Amino acid sequence: MKRITRRDFIKQSSALVGAASIGCLGLLDKDDGSAPSKEKLGVALLGLGYYSRDLLAPALQETSHCELKGIITGTPSKIPVWQQQYDIPDDNVYNYENMEDIADNDDIDIIYIVTPTSTHEEFAVRAANAGKHVYCEKPMAMTVSECQNIIDACERNGVFLSIGYRLQHETNTQIISGFADEKTFGEVTSVTVRAGYYSVPNDQSNWRQIAAMGGGALYDMGVYPINAIRYASGKEPVAVKGTMLKVRPELFPDVDETTRFEMQFADGTTALGETSVGANYNQLLATCENGSFQLEPFQAYSGVQGSTSNGITLSPMAANQQAVQMDNDAVAIKNGDAPLVPGTEGLRDIAIVNAIIQSSNTGGDWVQL
Repeated sequence: MKRITRRDFIKQSSALVGAASIGCLGLLDKDDGSAPSKEKLGVALLGLGYYSRDLLAPALQETSHCELKGIITGTPSKIPVWQQQYDIPDDNVYNYENMEDIADNDDIDIIYIVTPTSTHEEFAVRAANAGKHVYCEKPMAMTVSECQNIIDACERNGVFLSIGYRLQHETNTQIISGFADEKTFGEVTSVTVRAGYYSVPNDQSNWRQIAAMGGGALYDMGVYPINAIRYASGKEPVAVKGTMLKVRPELFPDVDETTRFEMQFADGTTALGETSVGANYNQLLATCENGSFQLEPFQAYSGVQGSTSNGITLSPMAANQQAVQMDNDAVAIKNGDAPLVPGTEGLRDIAIVNAIIQSSNTGGDWVQL
């Protein structure tokens, strides 16, 4: 399948979704007088942990096309704090058992799933079945089949699906993706991407310490270098191999602490990736026939910056990444357009994640994609 570039998205975004989906998405902006359009679409955050609390909820105070209108949580003690801070009425508060009732709530247009990876499929399908558009955090799910189930549920219900790759909405990421697509420095010949942070976990019950829930370096951080290799090269890998390591097994008994992998592309191009929860690094370097480009940091929540071999400086974007991401998707919903980051993008990365696991389990052999 041909990779959809940012240039393709701008020129032909509607090509990514079927006619039925476009028709449904357009219901929000009917101009026949039957359903007035909304200036801001209502978002309900599902899962109220760190990412929702410290990043998405504050970002929704900066958005122009969507707003925080509801919450869905499995922790009742969090509800009063959120209601007080964001003026959320009782009618817009749900739990994991009664979230289907949100189908009748016109305040909520979008459910943003921000729970452990192993729960994404269940919640995304339930959100779609309730008739709400779906923003799903990355990694999209645990397996390719789970990703496909999410895609199918959204298509079946005629709702919008976007995966939370905020970096694909970030200016410098889009610029280097353009370098690859347009061959600004000639063909990309190799890519090296590393993403990691140093962690000393003190709670083995935390989902990030549990492999079955999507814990470990590869699921937690691995989609950053995997996705970056794809957008920085403009190519899709045909094979991958990898090794999952535990440098401190006493701290990471159930999950990988560091994973290193290599990708092969049909034209002979290679890529190296590394991800870790035991080391700090945040780098992307693409070498081309006639030069190179890099970002460092390439996946920080702010301050993504870099340079090119011919002296171009890529200065940090000033805007809030999560606000830009959610607004871009809200605009696409209102206009009946396709998402910049559709479900197929999340599925492709999970196919690579699953192949890396397979490779590591079989001694680091190449796995065809």
